[in-house]
Amino acid sequence: MKNIKWFKSKNYGWGWYPATWQGWLVLFTFLVIEIWNFMWLDSISHSNSDTLRLFLIQSIVLTLVLIAICYKTGEKPRWRWGK
Repeated sequence: MKNIKWFKSKNYGWGWYPATWQGWLVLFTFLVIEIWNFMWLDSISHSNSDTLRLFLIQSIVLTLVLIAICYKTGEKPRWRWGK
């Protein structure tokens, strides 16, 4: 089986972009979970500050999970100044 990279390194800066349907699915799932997470926290929270604090904490965790997936399934990241 081929080792297909789901995420390619960006041409400028540091990071990745989706290169296959699997990468797009991971990104779409991340965004849906973030939106659902905010709406759920807003419905159970008693104040705006509680909502934002909890959302920030959970968003950091979800973003770290996304970065880990990109590391595992993508090209090695490095700073790029362009081609």
